[in-house]
Amino acid sequence: MHQRLQHYHRLRIVGGDHLPRDGSFILVANHASHLDTLAILSSLPYRTLHRVFPAAARDYFFVNVPRLLVAAVVVNALPFDREVNVRQSLRLCAALLDNPGNVLLLFPEGTRTTTGRLGEFKPGIGLLLAGRTVPVVPCHIEGAFAAWPKGRLIPRPRRVTVRFGPARSYAHLKRGKAAAASIGRDLHDAITALADPDR
Repeated sequence: MHQRLQHYHRLRIVGGDHLPRDGSFILVANHASHLDTLAILSSLPYRTLHRVFPAAARDYFFVNVPRLLVAAVVVNALPFDREVNVRQSLRLCAALLDNPGNVLLLFPEGTRTTTGRLGEFKPGIGLLLAGRTVPVVPCHIEGAFAAWPKGRLIPRPRRVTVRFGPARSYAHLKRGKAAAASIGRDLHDAITALADPDR
């Protein structure tokens, strides 16, 4: 997979040294394309790939056999309810992170962008992180929207760059709606900054 992305999309990885070397952590990224998960998985150390769990929308990926095979078999996806049973899905994410060495990949926008711009974050990421010591690494994927935007059947050969930022923690924040909103804004700002590294 890594070689194919390197060849077809000239995959470039920036900031890989920000990834924690041990323990569980969360990766939070912008969501512009079905390439996003593959690009991030190709950017991670090979030894960790069997412990990476991308959260995938249950109402999209787990409704027919072809999508189920891609989600569950190819990328080891974790079913996530976007509209109902959100708290149950968050509890499942928390339990996964309690097992040392697991990596949870989340796209807080909840869906792929149709404009290429970073959308508003859902509150779930803040509810999951507030008061928890687990580190979270912001990540920005550049070029995936140009290569394979929503609605296009076949990806185009465009350069894709994955940038990781410094890990952060929100253990100092008391859980609640205010903390969740604050975390969402902070991570949104961090990913926006990664999109413009010269800013």
